[in-house]
Amino acid sequence: MRLITLAGPPSSGKTAILKNLVKEAALCGMKSAAVKFDCISTDDGETLRSLGIPVAVGLAGNLCPDHFFVCNVQDSFVWAKSLGRDILFVESAGLCNRCSPHLRESFAICVIDCLAGIRTPFKIGPMLRYADLVLMTKGDLVSQAEREVFALQVRRANPTAKLRFINGMTGQGCAEAASQCFAAPDNATLEETRLRFTMPAALCSYCLGETRIGKDYQTGNLRKMEFPQWTI
Repeated sequence: MRLITLAGPPSSGKTAILKNLVKEAALCGMKSAAVKFDCISTDDGETLRSLGIPVAVGLAGNLCPDHFFVCNVQDSFVWAKSLGRDILFVESAGLCNRCSPHLRESFAICVIDCLAGIRTPFKIGPMLRYADLVLMTKGDLVSQAEREVFALQVRRANPTAKLRFINGMTGQGCAEAASQCFAAPDNATLEETRLRFTMPAALCSYCLGETRIGKDYQTGNLRKMEFPQWTI
């Protein structure tokens, strides 16, 4: 069974693309399953179930969505494999630009939209930099020149990934993206599999429920800023 991870900022079009990838898999005779990770709430599970595939939804709540993902992705794989699926799509919450929901032995997709600004590729961390395929959405809403500049910035942020403009609403470009997913090697198991990059550091007093501010209440994994001198 193949495992495909989809990551990207919120509202970049991940679920719309995922729907099209599921449809392409069905056309190729492949049985899909999907796992949607989110934070507070989502109705994407019902949207994906309408395609006739098994879907699991995980809500991180007050936990870091990255850490929630890594604690549950192996169980997600076992679940999909027990259902006799050929391919499992895992969509991450994508709330933190420091996200790293890609595994070394799995095919990794990052979705990013052209409306985010030309500097956005440099503000996104490992989920873009370590992706195998970068899908750029909403290119129809900007000019040709803006698309070219945006693609250049993405290429600078990730020199090795394949880049594709794609439209999750119309499905344009989804067949080509799907063919790259389906050409990825199978994952027999996720045992001993590693992340492509470390998760964000955690475990400070605020992770454990502290709400008071000030150094007297700050313990654990902390990082302080340095402020410049200013003379009038």
